[in-house]
Amino acid sequence: ADMNGTAIENFVCVIFNVSFMNCTWHVGRTATEDTQYFLYWRPSEKEDITECQNYIKDNCGRHTGCRFQNVTIENKHAYFLVNGSRSGQNIHISDYIIVEKLTPPLNVTVNCTEASHRCSIQWQPPRTSHVKKSSCFKYEIVIEKK
Repeated sequence: ADMNGTAIENFVCVIFNVSFMNCTWHVGRTATEDTQYFLYWRPSEKEDITECQNYIKDNCGRHTGCRFQNVTIENKHAYFLVNGSRSGQNIHISDYIIVEKLTPPLNVTVNCTEASHRCSIQWQPPRTSHVKKSSCFKYEIVIEKK
């Protein structure tokens, strides 16, 4: 329930460097200083739900995000719950977006033969927190003449 504007807005989690994740949100439009939010998550159906251990706080001390380390998402599904309280009343929010900033492809090699005027470029897919199929990636190569 929105509780008249106290629910968080713009909940986004960004995974970076394969195993780190930052989740952030904006406090509700009418949230007072006594409103507090709590983030719980479960990386897969098999694991227990855990609360954030490293909250990001605003000037009022309200939780506005969380930093995670050693993140592993076993499949496409992760489960998040942000709830909170204001003057003893519960706030429950469940919409979210997850984005992963990928590392560059690994082991890039270029082999050119002068006789044929051709080059062969090979690489391995980037490391990710959860994507296992290399066919999930599309690449674009930009060749600049020097």
